[in-house]
Amino acid sequence: MNVGLLILRIVVGGLFVGHGTQKLFGWFGGHGVQGTGGFYANIGFRPGPKMAVLAGVSEAGGGLLLMLGFLTPLGAAAIIGVMTAATLAVHAEKGMWNSDGGMEFPITLAAAASGLAFAGPGAYSVDHALGWTLSGIGFGVAATLLGILAGTVMNAYRLERLRQAADVAPSEERRAA
Repeated sequence: MNVGLLILRIVVGGLFVGHGTQKLFGWFGGHGVQGTGGFYANIGFRPGPKMAVLAGVSEAGGGLLLMLGFLTPLGAAAIIGVMTAATLAVHAEKGMWNSDGGMEFPITLAAAASGLAFAGPGAYSVDHALGWTLSGIGFGVAATLLGILAGTVMNAYRLERLRQAADVAPSEERRAA
């Protein structure tokens, strides 16, 4: 079981480190803070560059924590939060399946992170080396709920920013006429 947890942590965590550094530094074919920030602003995460940094730090930081097996529930919560926000903001309207850009993939990644929060990082981890037992029902539920709450709050913030922009646009049109 310990080797399986290690493999899961390295693969999922490593992919999130890569994904986060795409946003933060433009590595691995990413668009960096400005490019990602422009996309984020277009979908309502404003100010875009600051939201890109927040998402990039959550992904890269959460992924690194998972890879190391250090503060595993916190790393899982960060990933669950980003994937919840991504699901609500981008993927849900496209249905379930990834082939259509749907929510299948972010839900799978959030579930993998949640599973690690419940199961723990295993013996080959910093948490284990420090003698910390940060796993089980309590940590799993807390990490999962914290991540879902954070992602839902960020999506509500995004929707409010879109609403505010829509309210401003008609008044600007009236002034121009």
